[in-house]
Amino acid sequence: MNRGYIFIFLATVFFSSMEVALKTVASDFNPMQLTCTRFLIGGLLLIPFALRGLRQHGATVTLAAWKGFAGLGFVGLVVSMMLYQVSILYAPASVVSVLFSCNPVLVLGFAYLILRADIRPQHITALVLEVVAAVIIIDPLHTSADPVGIVLVLLSAATFALYAVLGKKQCAQYSGVAVTCFSCLAASAEMIALMLISHIGPVADALQAAGAPMFANMPFFSGYTSHNILNFLYICVFVTAGGYACYFMGMEATSAMQGSLVFFFKPVLAPILAMIVLGEKIPANMWCGIALMLVASVISMIPTWEALIAARPFVVSHLLHRRH
Repeated sequence: MNRGYIFIFLATVFFSSMEVALKTVASDFNPMQLTCTRFLIGGLLLIPFALRGLRQHGATVTLAAWKGFAGLGFVGLVVSMMLYQVSILYAPASVVSVLFSCNPVLVLGFAYLILRADIRPQHITALVLEVVAAVIIIDPLHTSADPVGIVLVLLSAATFALYAVLGKKQCAQYSGVAVTCFSCLAASAEMIALMLISHIGPVADALQAAGAPMFANMPFFSGYTSHNILNFLYICVFVTAGGYACYFMGMEATSAMQGSLVFFFKPVLAPILAMIVLGEKIPANMWCGIALMLVASVISMIPTWEALIAARPFVVSHLLHRRH
């Protein structure tokens, strides 16, 4: 069996368990404290893989490159993951996981607007289906979920999609795992700076007055107990570092096509884990929305499949020509 599929399987499990694991400790830690710590530890653990990626691409990291990583980290980790972490405080883990999984289709929209990427009719169909699926899952006429959580996770998915599109050129130059690693470290430094600023008296008072007390006087080391330390380490080591490492190693051993299987299975596996571990009920409308999201994902991949099939005869003939 190709070891790449083992990595893809592990990445799927780690990423699918993310919302459940975060939900178990969300009330113990300040949202930015938890986000900062998990990406700092995750980034440090990814350094060996990042250095290997740099060697494979023959790239070096300059000051200008660090500025780019800092910008990416701010959009995709400071903003997106902060919105994501706070959304878990308001919405069920199953809802958060499924709605966030629509970000691959949102990537298509940003890729068209920013990179002028080719958008096919299948992409538009997939985007429409994703919107319909999200409406079905939210069920606005009958939902009891806090709309704050739903809005936050949708904004998180959108900003993470923007992060993926903005990082496309850097990934081609430095490797995906290197960009992830260094943007994690840069974002962690930015969050530490924001946490320090939150302890300045006038700033803390302004945040309190603005109705954002969770961002005033943000702690660095509080919340750790013997009951949550294992869950916390699982989030940092396995979900963050392990998930990304397995995802990129899986793509290297197979292809980006096979790597996308992670996002096909996550919307299904994550709610099941939330049901088993957290006891969350998965209503019929959510299963319908999940099924529609899977259909949308398949449709969005049709142009990629067609391109691969069209390129295969050329690759085969090129190899045969080289042999002769």
